[in-house]
Amino acid sequence: MAELAPHELRVLVAVAETGGFSAAAVRLGLTQSAVSHSVRGSEAKVGAVLFERGRGGASPTPAGERAVGLARRILRLYEVLGAEARGAGREPADAAGGVLRIAAFRSAALHLLPPALERLTARHPGIRPEVRVVRELGAGTAGEVAAGRADLGIATLNGTGPVPREGGAAGLLTGVLREEAYALVHPAGHPDPKALPLLDWDENCGSYTRDWWRAQDWIPRATVKAEDDAMVLTMVGRGLGMAILPELSLCEATDAVDITGLGPSGPVRRVGYVTTPESASTLAVRALIRELRSEKA
Repeated sequence: MAELAPHELRVLVAVAETGGFSAAAVRLGLTQSAVSHSVRGSEAKVGAVLFERGRGGASPTPAGERAVGLARRILRLYEVLGAEARGAGREPADAAGGVLRIAAFRSAALHLLPPALERLTARHPGIRPEVRVVRELGAGTAGEVAAGRADLGIATLNGTGPVPREGGAAGLLTGVLREEAYALVHPAGHPDPKALPLLDWDENCGSYTRDWWRAQDWIPRATVKAEDDAMVLTMVGRGLGMAILPELSLCEATDAVDITGLGPSGPVRRVGYVTTPESASTLAVRALIRELRSEKA
């Protein structure tokens, strides 16, 4: 198969992100015909249709989604090539540098990442972290990494998403950073918290909780769905119900709630990092993984 050149990869990414050949041409400073010609050439080289064309623009086919994700990842390697080469042979503090793109779900971004990033930037002042909060729904943070939009993600590893366990899936590398027990959270001093309505949020949908929940005859169906775990915690504190929350979500607990353990058979979730094989070899990602792992020490 003929290889795609960097400018062809940039065209594929631009078409996918702008939703059309005309908009991609404007972004890249090209003519629409040049963009169209480039995409047709790329499809011929790959041997697959990468975009569905229509009046509304262009949208990636399944083959196109995969190609665009890999294109982003390849282009990212071009971006970090210089920093990696310049860092070779330098002292550790000076070796890693440049932008480090991180995707994390809300509670991890608030409570797990900050101490690791504080140490990271103190030891490697040339690294500039960029953190985006991504909901753990659908592809979640792992999807951001697979699509080339993040160098590393903080994800739940034993849920129902694309990275269900430690090791690797969908071409990604993962590792567990911490295991979190779930707990029953209820209004402080309530005499019978199990009789309260259940509060829940959409991201709390992993198999590590659902399988356990189905075996508990005292847990009602959720009567209130909130936007995120912080809202659930606030509503519990207001006396509106009880909830089952993991440890990271309980970092923001106040005296308005009581926390009761669920025992050794209670659900546990694994929180870990997700990255690509190529990003895992870069100095910045390796440095961040070391700092994240040191949280367990």
